[in-house]
Amino acid sequence: MRSITFLAFGLALFAASCSSTPKDQIADQPVDVLYNRATAAMEAKEYGRASQLFQEVERQHPYSEWATRAELMASFASYEAGQYDEAIIGLERFMELHPGNKDIDYALYLKSLCYYEQISDVARDQMMTREALNGFDTLINRYPDSLYSRDATLKRDLTLDHLAGKEMEIGRYYLNRGEVNAAINRFRNVIKEYQTTTHIPEALHRLVEAYLTLGLKDQAFKAAAVLGHNYPGSSWYEDSYKLMDPEQRQQLKDSQSFIDRTVNTLLKPD
Repeated sequence: MRSITFLAFGLALFAASCSSTPKDQIADQPVDVLYNRATAAMEAKEYGRASQLFQEVERQHPYSEWATRAELMASFASYEAGQYDEAIIGLERFMELHPGNKDIDYALYLKSLCYYEQISDVARDQMMTREALNGFDTLINRYPDSLYSRDATLKRDLTLDHLAGKEMEIGRYYLNRGEVNAAINRFRNVIKEYQTTTHIPEALHRLVEAYLTLGLKDQAFKAAAVLGHNYPGSSWYEDSYKLMDPEQRQQLKDSQSFIDRTVNTLLKPD
């Protein structure tokens, strides 16, 4: 899931020259030397070392114009190193100390990515997915014109699909165990909370199965009708249609025919 564009402002600031300070000890140095070394480490994909050097920029030169930028770059280096917890801590500190910084939207985006990269399969806890979703929502709502809002929107859709998938997995588990009411609650939640995801057709079909299991034919028919209206070519609708009795099948055909005639009438020119 990794996808991020390197911060151009961080890599093109100084010419390449690097001192030979030991890795376990960083002596006080001019800000341009330290920042240049950190940038060189990033280019060499030595992300742990780069984060350390960027932190030294801030420590040794806290009032320089590069200190604030180095804070953000240190977190970016930690992100690239897969040290997400460290990156999140640094980003939260950056946002707290510099709420009006011009790169605050990027800091929020990067923090969301730290959670996004840790999303696990639907069989596991989805705390990271929810944290990523919250972060993307905040970015999109606060900074709709940000350069990162478009990618945040795409990733937000993926997180929603993931959360819906988790609900579907739990619902299927309950349905297979005969805990039908619990299953119905999960499938209805998918339909209510995750309407734009790819799981809606199956959720509607599973409702048909669940209602029929309880002998609730009217509710099953309504779910099948919604499924047929919104996803007429779906294999899930075909499966639901097969579960209906002959009278219900005819009703489904009639309702679909009525919808088709109505749509065609509306589309005809005067």
